[in-house]
Amino acid sequence: MEPPRVEFQLREKIAGEIALSDQPGKTMRKWREELRISQTDLARHMRVSPSVISDYEAGRRTSPGIKTIRRLVEALLEIDQSSGRRLSKRFEEFSDVIPSMRDWPVGMRASDFLRKIDGKLLTQGLNARRVVNGYTVIDSIKAITTLDANDYLRIYGHTSERALLFTGVKYGRSPMIAVKAHPLKPAMVIYVQPENIDELAIKLAELENILLARTELEVDDVIGRLERIQ
Repeated sequence: MEPPRVEFQLREKIAGEIALSDQPGKTMRKWREELRISQTDLARHMRVSPSVISDYEAGRRTSPGIKTIRRLVEALLEIDQSSGRRLSKRFEEFSDVIPSMRDWPVGMRASDFLRKIDGKLLTQGLNARRVVNGYTVIDSIKAITTLDANDYLRIYGHTSERALLFTGVKYGRSPMIAVKAHPLKPAMVIYVQPENIDELAIKLAELENILLARTELEVDDVIGRLERIQ
């Protein structure tokens, strides 16, 4: 039987993150810890020695191949099923708030990133050549009602040097206040089709050394363009 869509998406996400990671062992460990399981339990499900898991996570083995990644993902999802689909259910909620998120093996300049989504820079005096290593699209309304403190860490993926794109923005004050309050800071914040931009939002961005921009593209168009970036 074909897996439910959310499980398929989760399978693709885990495998993709590990395969594209500069440090696949650390990414493997991140997903293991997400399920709060030991190396021994994971090894049992994968039918390997616990030392194999330990060596991968510590970088003592070469990067895992496709077959190893597939076995790891299958083991993680088996464990998730046996524990009541905790990860799958959380991912389903999270994916409603975060419709698209990527980390790239090679970053790009913020100015080049903005050109790809027809973005207009609002802040002044900040370095638009700053490198962006990924992005996260966030539904600002759902984020307020759904995300907790741990989820805000997940927004940043492998690096905070990324663009946070907020949809459902009216004046832009609330997202920038939330960004200011969090210890991790993105390289750039972009509002997708905002109604208007409060000067306070721009001022806060400049004080925090965060590039602030806007785009008038439709959300689906923005996501489509972002997901075509290699």
